Order: sequence, then structure tokens, then C-alpha cells
Amino acid sequence: MTAQFFAPVASPQHPRSAFADRHIGPSSDEQARMLAAIGYSGAEALIDDAVPAGIRTARPLGLPPALSETAALARLRELAARNTVLTSMIGLGYAGTITPPVILRNVMENPGWYTAYTPYQPEISQGRLEALLNFQTVVADLTGLPVANASMLDEGTAAAEAMALAHRASRRKEPGTFLVDADALPQTIEVVRTRAIPLGIEVVTADLSAGLPDGDFFGVLLQYPGASGAVRDLEPVAAQARERGAKVVVAADLLALTLLRPPGECGADIAVGSAQRFGVPYGFGGPHAGYMAVAEGIQRQLPGRLVGVSVDADGAPAYRLALQTREQHIRREKATSNICTAQVLLAVMASMYAVYHGPEGLAAIAQRAHRRAAEIAAGLRRGGVEVVHGSFFDTVLARVPGRAAEVVAAARERGINLRPSGPDEVAVACDERTLPEHVTAVLESFGVPTEVTGAEEAFPEALRRESPYLTHPVFHAHRSETAMLRYLRKLQDKDIALDRSMIPLGSCTMKLNATAEMEPVTWPEFADIHPFAPVEQAQGYLELIAELEGALAEITGYAKVSVQPNAGSQGELAGLLAIRGYHESRGEAHRDVCLIPSSAHGTNAASAVMAGMRVVVVKCDDGGNVDLDDLHAKIAQHGDRLAAIMVTYPSTHGVFEEGITDVCAAVHEAGGQVYVDGANLNALVGLARPGEFGSDVSHLNLHKTFCIPHGGGGPGVGPIGVREHLAPFLPNHPLRPEAGPADSGVGPISAAPWGSAGILPISWAYIAMMGPDGLRAATEGAIIGANYLAARLAPHYPILYTGRNGLVAHECIADLRKITKETGITAEDVAKRLIDYGFHAPTLSFPVAGTLMIEPTESEDLAELDRFCDAMIAIRREIQRVADGGYDADDNPLKNAPHTAASLLTDDWKHSYTREEAAYPVPALREAKYWPPVRRIDQAYGDRNLICSCPPPEAFED
Repeated sequence: MTAQFFAPVASPQHPRSAFADRHIGPSSDEQARMLAAIGYSGAEALIDDAVPAGIRTARPLGLPPALSETAALARLRELAARNTVLTSMIGLGYAGTITPPVILRNVMENPGWYTAYTPYQPEISQGRLEALLNFQTVVADLTGLPVANASMLDEGTAAAEAMALAHRASRRKEPGTFLVDADALPQTIEVVRTRAIPLGIEVVTADLSAGLPDGDFFGVLLQYPGASGAVRDLEPVAAQARERGAKVVVAADLLALTLLRPPGECGADIAVGSAQRFGVPYGFGGPHAGYMAVAEGIQRQLPGRLVGVSVDADGAPAYRLALQTREQHIRREKATSNICTAQVLLAVMASMYAVYHGPEGLAAIAQRAHRRAAEIAAGLRRGGVEVVHGSFFDTVLARVPGRAAEVVAAARERGINLRPSGPDEVAVACDERTLPEHVTAVLESFGVPTEVTGAEEAFPEALRRESPYLTHPVFHAHRSETAMLRYLRKLQDKDIALDRSMIPLGSCTMKLNATAEMEPVTWPEFADIHPFAPVEQAQGYLELIAELEGALAEITGYAKVSVQPNAGSQGELAGLLAIRGYHESRGEAHRDVCLIPSSAHGTNAASAVMAGMRVVVVKCDDGGNVDLDDLHAKIAQHGDRLAAIMVTYPSTHGVFEEGITDVCAAVHEAGGQVYVDGANLNALVGLARPGEFGSDVSHLNLHKTFCIPHGGGGPGVGPIGVREHLAPFLPNHPLRPEAGPADSGVGPISAAPWGSAGILPISWAYIAMMGPDGLRAATEGAIIGANYLAARLAPHYPILYTGRNGLVAHECIADLRKITKETGITAEDVAKRLIDYGFHAPTLSFPVAGTLMIEPTESEDLAELDRFCDAMIAIRREIQRVADGGYDADDNPLKNAPHTAASLLTDDWKHSYTREEAAYPVPALREAKYWPPVRRIDQAYGDRNLICSCPPPEAFED
């Protein structure tokens, strides 16, 4: 495999190391000092001692030499130029939208927003949590349902999650039947089918315009408006469903709900959909924020992230993630959803779109789109063309017997994409970008007179929305760009993201997201392509995707890669469905046992259950490795029912397990498949290939190893790589045969054919600019950094797990359990005290309670690594003062951390330590100090008093 991945460009090349040297933080001299501190004279010797010889690859990466930033961007410009941006009036859940420039530049293109981490440490996440609470309020208000989450991956997967929620809420033990309106989005129907099959749920589609058919259903999915554009009264069907004990799910267009009666007023139990048309570009299908809102009584079963309001140590309102005990990382095989990341950055954009426009502005945008559609319908009727539906919002379905292809071709000549619906019908979808000249061009394409006159509203008065929405002051206070700019800055300043300091989260790989990688994402040639535009208009995208998939296959040693899964958890599901399909193709559908080590990520077990498998836990030994004796016992116990093992490598404990090849061999001998979770692939790239050392399938977190930014909890991309025998069972798509194996694929995993295609240029650019040598150097840098931190911290905090020669992989675990037992200072106290030092905490109490898992990544330079180590060592001295009695056991800087400016400025300072000790524990903080906006948050209070939408302003009065 050679330079086919990244074709050369004519521009001059800079030295290979130019970009890699910028991406990798420590210089060669700094790495030498770090290696000396670990006890090594060179990187190769450390790698030889850390990484088992049995997994090392025998061949270097077959990728072309690194491109400079200039050359990579020039090549991306070439690819972008091969896309053709037309005005897409296709619909199917995707609409043209205008991203307000103040949001584009200050959110989407701003590292203060896109490099933030999931808000598990809420005290340093108040800005993005407020933005997400705004999002929840928008969704709850518009859908007319009291509780919404923030957020889902897309509309199709949200509908699938709603199906599972409806089944749980029905309290039925048997799988049962889920009824779907035939006018639902076609991709949604197929995503629901894909998710239903392993759960044993039957999906039945029917025309529900005349009511429910006979039969027993636990749930019903309605589209509002329908894929055909039809707007129907939901209430009669919803009433029939409730009479039969079925839950009602409505997939609704948020913009339409500014004008139409909301689902919650029509009998819906659950509403799902996408916030894409609230200022988020097409991006060839993603990423976009899906949503879900639910009726009272089922909010504690709601999947995904839920932002709630609690109070801090001073009783002030503060935001945090609510009801976390229901999430997959805690519930594991008992989880009801495998969702891990959400689409936070996109949810923030959508919420700010609503904040900027307010209810009146949103209604005006909706009215304008509706008016354009009504003008098209009126013009068609005047010209003798039948308009199928008399009631619609923004989509007109026209019947033109035998002429659909002709009309679509005529529109394309005029720069417009329309949607054929068979040979006799054409759909025309209007949106925020539809102008009078588009109306004229559409009418010309149908061959009718182009005179445009006023058109009446095209839905019944009974369906007109009367209830208010977005009444909270936040949706009325930021109309000018100045006000909006300052609001965004105020929220950003409350948070810690990578633009402020390192985020040393173990297992989460918060590395540099280089500007050159990010820049192409907002180019119109990538941002403005509809996912169902004619494929010849997306040739640049298809070439980029093919090159990226090929590069990832080369890096991992697999035969084929699919980029469709739009999160790591969805990649897990896709990989397990591929294994399931493979066993079924061999007549071994009875294989349903999935072995999972006790140390695994919580999503592993949840994904296995979603894939219809039974989870059997394999013990770990005292060194954190898979217990081979227990593994063999479990294999013997489950015999020919073994489907797979899911194992993370390097392990979740941060070590290279010596026995991984033995694990793979044992599972294969029993007829099972090996799934290697690629969460920690950044410790393998260039050194080892999972597809070579025994794995059959892996998902790869592009938002970790390959530099797509975390965005505060998403976007993510979780493609899967498979060996040749599993390739026929990769995801496919009903509307894009090019997106996967059409006949044998497992169905769509996400609503869009290539998932979050809009951010794939980031990983393409990273691989192209690093080149084979740079990619390997990055892996070595991550291993050097982790071992340097372990060496510096070990005299102060025990390092829980090490591998061969006392070394770790790309992360290390500091064990505070003995310290806690002796002093009462917990790992959480240390995490909160790190905020006073200006740091985001490491991963808290995972995979072992009472510990901190620390990962430096290759991007942090030695000065920042030392600054973090100095902070941790200073905190250890503070802990010792507690142990020695110098600090009160209950009233000390650790127990009271973090300290806000307001708490220090009070006249009533009663603590036994000084204000200076609280705020400036090290002198460097006087030069640059992060001030947390709230003190430690009371999580339990917020769960007992659940508030998940914007609280009234008086809640913040002193």
C-alpha cells in the first residue's frame, strides 16, 4: 500500500518533520531528558522494553512521506474542487441553513469550544453546560414535552433509541412489534430495522394516514411533517395508540414546530429529530445534533446526556450532568443504551442559533421557508401540475407521470437538486436559503409559468401552534452581534479547554487538534454538500473517504474500513453486528456469548447487549491483565456459544498485556471472533497492527488517535476495520449503494451514508501531514510522556499497574486509596483541588474506584508536563499537612476546593488556611490564574430536585 492514499501536489515540500515537530510537544532534547528520567538513553530501547515483541509489526507503515501544511491544504483544495455545490432542495431530514458568522467563528472555529472535554468535572464546564441547558430548553419548548437531553447522534439513531425506550416503558417482557409510518424518513426506517433485529423486535411499516392497522404494538413512530412533506394531525393516531397501550414516538422538524402544534400537545410520549437546520451545515451528512424529549414519568429512562441544575457549596445554582447512574459507563451490561459521546459542539451551535434569532426570528425563518413552498405549490397548480398534499410545511410533492427524471435534470441544469420519488413524483424542499429566484427556477424546471404571486398558508388552522416557546430571557437578550459575541465569550471564559491548559484524561486522548486540520471543515465545498446529492457532485468527498479508509486499513492491518459509525460506541455496535452476521452466514446463529474483561470500557458491555449478545465477564489478575485461567474456564463453560471477546489494547489499565496473542488464539480455537477496542490505538500506530496480532475487528476513535476534537462531548467518529472475512458484513445504506456492501451488509448504523463525513478532512490532514515517520513518532511520544509522568509521580502516588520492566503504555493510574484511608483525602478532592492549580482533572475513579488515570498525549511539551507534575506533587504536600495535623481534616484547601474569587473576597473568612494558600498555591498562578465560576457542586441535590431546562433569572439572585 503506497502513495495512492495521498496523491502528491505540485507545490514545494517542506522537510518531513516540519508538521510532526509542531504536533509533538517535546523537542528531541526534551525527550532525551524525559528518557533519562525514566532510565533510558533512547526511545527505541524504551519501546523495546515496553511493547511486547509478539505484537510488533514486521513492516513499516506503507504511507507516502509527510506533506507540509501548505501542501496538505493544497491537496484538500483539489479534493474540495471536485465537489459541486448546488442548491439542494432534496429534504429527507436535511435542510439548507445559514450559520450566523458570529457563531461560525466563535463556536465552530474556536478552540475554546471545540477542544473542551465532556463535562464530567462540572465546576470547570459551566459555560458549555449552560449552552447545553439552552439546547434542552429549545427542544423541550418546541416539542411541548418537559424533559429533553443534550444530545443524540442523529435523527435515525435517536428514533432507534426511542424504539428501545418505548419498549422499556411498555414493561413488556417479549420483544414485540414496533410500528413505523411509511412516510417516515427512509434512512430512519432502516436504522431502526438495523437496531431492532438483534433485539428480536419486529418492525412493521404501514401507511398510517388513515389510522392504525390491526395488531399489537408496543410503540408507534410518526414523522411530522412526513418525508413526503405531508402535514397530518397526529392526535387521532396517537389516541388510538394510547388506547392499545403503545407509546407514541414523533420524529419532528424543530423549525416546523415554531408554526405547527407541538407533538406533546398531540399525544406524543417521545419526540426525536435533528437540530441540523438550526445553523449546522450539511457536511455531507454530519455531524449534527440529534435530540430526544420525553413526557413526564419516563425521564429517568432517557438515553444520552442530561444536563441539570444543582447548587454548589455556597448554595448558588450550578449546572452538571444529571442522573449519571443511568449511563452506560456505570450500568455496563445492564445499560439500556450504549451512547457515550453526544454531538455537543453541534448542540451548542444549534442552541446559540436559537439564542441569536429568538422565537420571533425562528418563526420568521420558518414562515419564509413555508411561504416559498406555498408559492411553488401555487405555481405548479396554475400550470396544471398535481400537488399531492394540500397540507405541508416546507416540502411540496408534485405528481408528473413519467416525467420525474426529466424535471430533476432540468432543475440540475439550473443549479438546483430536486428529489425524484419514483418515475412519477418529484419532491421540492424549501429552507432558510430558498430565494425567489429558486422558486422561479423550480417552476421553469417543471415547464410551468413562472409568475409568483402570494400564496396562502398550507396547513390547517387546527394545526397552527398557539402555545408560546422560548420565553426565557436568554432567548431575548442577545439580538445584536455585540451582545452575542460577549455572551459566547462569557461562557467560554468559564471553562477549561485545551487552549488554556493540558487535559490529562486517561483513556480520552486529548491531543492537539491542529488549525490546519480544522480549517477545511468549514470550506463550502465540504460544508454545503447534501448527503443525498447526486453522487457525481461529491467526487472529492468520495476520493477523500477512500483515501482515509485505505490509510486506516494500512495503519491497523485490516482489509477494509467503514467510516459510517458516527461515534466510538456506534463503531462497537457495528463491529459486533459484523461478527453476528458472520456467524449467521455460517449457520452458527446460536453463538451469542461475548466475553468482556472486568476492566473494559462500559460501552463494551452495553454495545454487546445492543447487538443481541449475552455478556460474560472475564476476571483480571493483580497486574490488571486478562486472567488467562479464567478466560480458558469461561471458554470451556460456554463452548460453541462463544461469539466474541472484546478486549481493549493496550488495556484499560494502561499496560501492554503480554498475553494478548494467547487470548486471541484461545478465542479463535473455540470458534469465536476477537474484537480489539481501538480506544487506545494511539499507543500502537506504527508499532503494531491489531489486524496482524490476532484481532478480527476494531473500532477506531478518530476523535482521539486521529485528532478530531472532542468538542465538549462530541463530535466523534468511530469507524471500524475488519479482516477480509468480515468485510461483507460492514454497514451499508438504503440510499447509497456506494456506502457499503449492498447485499450482505448489516444495514445502516447512522442516518448518513458516511456518518460524520464533514469532519473526516481533519483525520485525513493529520495522517497526511504526519506521514509514516511522524505517526510512529507520535506513538513513541505518547509512551515516553506517560512513563515520564509515572516516574515523576511514583514517589508521591503509587502507580497502580505496570507492565513488563515496570513500564506503562500511554497512560498511568495514580492510586489514592491508601492515602484516602490514612488521611480522608479522596481522589475527588485531588481532582477538585487541581482546578485551583488551573488544571482539568485526570479521569476520576475509572477503571478503578479511588484512583486517577492520567494520560499526557504526545502533544504536551515538557514545560506543561512538569507544570502538571509540580501541581500534583504540591497537592501531595498539602495532603501530608492534613496527615500531620497542619490542616484541619475537614477544613482544608482540598476538601473546600475549588475556590471561587467570590469565596475568597468574603469578609467572613473562617478557614484555618489563608486565602493565598487557597488561590495561589504555586507562584506561577499569579501570572495566569483560572478562576472557577462555582464551588464544588452537590450532585445528589440536583438528582433529587431534577431541573433540566433554563431556570428563571431569580434563581441566580443572591
